[in-house]
Amino acid sequence: MNKLVYDIGGSSIKYAIMSDEAIVIERGSENTPLDSFENFIAVVKKIYDCHKDKVDGIAISAPGTIDPKSGLILAPGALSFNYKVNLIDKIHEFTTYPVSIENDGKCAALAESWIGNLSNCKSGIVMVLGTGIGGGIILDGKLWSGSHFFAGEFSYLAQGEITGFENVFALKGSATALIMEFAKAKEIDFQTVDGKKVFELIVAEDEHAISALKKVAHNLALEMYNLQCIFDPEKICIGGGISQQPFLIEEIKKELDTIYSKLPFEVPHVIVENCKFYNDSNLIGALRNYELNKKL
Repeated sequence: MNKLVYDIGGSSIKYAIMSDEAIVIERGSENTPLDSFENFIAVVKKIYDCHKDKVDGIAISAPGTIDPKSGLILAPGALSFNYKVNLIDKIHEFTTYPVSIENDGKCAALAESWIGNLSNCKSGIVMVLGTGIGGGIILDGKLWSGSHFFAGEFSYLAQGEITGFENVFALKGSATALIMEFAKAKEIDFQTVDGKKVFELIVAEDEHAISALKKVAHNLALEMYNLQCIFDPEKICIGGGISQQPFLIEEIKKELDTIYSKLPFEVPHVIVENCKFYNDSNLIGALRNYELNKKL
């Protein structure tokens, strides 16, 4: 039977009725309540009540550091009221269906490993560029979560001395970083511009927008090289809305080639390409995680 799949985010709760083959039969979304857990779980239940007769299980993608075996949210990400909440147990207060939950970046990696651009790889990395940089690591065909379910939290990688959250990768290689670099060059408030506008200016060959792109691509390439040295993946796939711009991938490849050319010896060159899935990656990955970690 079909599954009810949630993609919980900081602005919206997307949901879909999906077949076991990841075919979307029905979809919708609700605004994410940000004021309290009670209002948040009420929306989750509302969606469930409207679709419970069409499904026999629930799969969830959510922000934060999550133990997928127990359902405990160890760090809440964008939704602070989820701190130390066991979301599976809370959902089991209104349903007896099996439930699964996993971090959204790891869901994106599961989607790519299952039926996406990592499906022919034993090892690979997914980096999702958004407000920060999430992702997941696939080793020997399996998602690697680490000792504390923290693996793949690329936002926290250091790019300089750590002083609070100033020199972390989230502010150097994300969509936010691109906007901030452009705004800094133009000497304008970064809140007055968005990523779509920056890419329009890149196409128009605006020197400040192109400079921002090159800086962010350099930062991305540098961390990809570091990750390559640690994990030696076959591919690194880039996700998030920003990754749909082909010149970002091309610029990253150029920066990686520059890094490789400066080494005194030959090293393997990692393949960099887009993720196959964009807006549906978290839904597809959550469905895959359901089969791996559903809790009765």
